[in-house]
Amino acid sequence: MQDLGTIKSLLAARGIHPKHRFGQNFLHDHNALRTLMAAAAVQPGETILEVGPGTGTLTECLLDAGARVVACELDRDMAAIVRDRLGSRLALVEGDCLADKHHLNPDLLAALGSGSFRMVANLPYAAATPLMATLLERHPTCRGMIVTIQREVGDRLLARPGTSEIGPLTITAQLRASVERVATLKPGCFWPAPDVTSAIVQLTRRDPAPALPSSLQTLVETAFQQRRKQLRNTLGPDFPFPAGFDATRRPETLSPEEWIVLARAAAAR
Repeated sequence: MQDLGTIKSLLAARGIHPKHRFGQNFLHDHNALRTLMAAAAVQPGETILEVGPGTGTLTECLLDAGARVVACELDRDMAAIVRDRLGSRLALVEGDCLADKHHLNPDLLAALGSGSFRMVANLPYAAATPLMATLLERHPTCRGMIVTIQREVGDRLLARPGTSEIGPLTITAQLRASVERVATLKPGCFWPAPDVTSAIVQLTRRDPAPALPSSLQTLVETAFQQRRKQLRNTLGPDFPFPAGFDATRRPETLSPEEWIVLARAAAAR
């Protein structure tokens, strides 16, 4: 397991430094890494997606656990380190993990193949929300995620109705997966230390998958664009609210199950 000295040496040998624009904060705390791996409980031979492997600290742990690792790295310098150290042991995709906000990189899709997989990663903060939402909404073969993310994103994943943290990601995650906070990580677990606290969060896809209306995500996103407004104003006067539903409510007060009720009402119109 790489320690902080090893990570710094690997970068120094190539004359490179952590790049803020890529959100590079390297997880080096061994207790945090062990906690992440224990939660992942990787099975030999299973396919694991890792986004943002950096110097390969977590990657090595995953490979040693017997995983088939598909890693995606945007930074060419980091990709070169991973390739030189571990290239023969994993599938490495160089580039952005997303083709756009709602679609995975086609090269990454090809590397993952058609079988099931899970994501285990210390995610770059900027990529976390769109990547997790895309996997949850569009890739049912992703059976779960065990990820290190900004604590605020973890709070949104776990938010309850009536709180300021609830949003589209909350609804997407809680309808499709069970969500658990595994641990909270102080900035000192990373190098360079970020300005925020992080969290390890585990999402396990619901099985069987719930039948969700196709219009659900659009409905939720439309309502939360103006989260302080009443639903009758954001969804329009012609929206077919079910009998007895209070259209003066604001989107943050609805439970995930209530969003399904509204989406089914819209689909039945």
